[in-house]
Amino acid sequence: MAVPKKRISRSKKRIRRNIWKKKGYLTAVKALSLAKSVSTGHSKSFFVQQTSNKILE
Repeated sequence: MAVPKKRISRSKKRIRRNIWKKKGYLTAVKALSLAKSVSTGHSKSFFVQQTSNKILE
């Protein structure tokens, strides 16, 4: 027989939601940091092929 689940308290609900939001925030900060390092050429985690801006004649 189906039994309804117990209600989660507001504090526990807020804690879980804040943890979920913090994970997303930290991932965004990490991605932005990596993008900055790649754009400046100081990245050590992977290599990006540099393109030349010279016009070929």
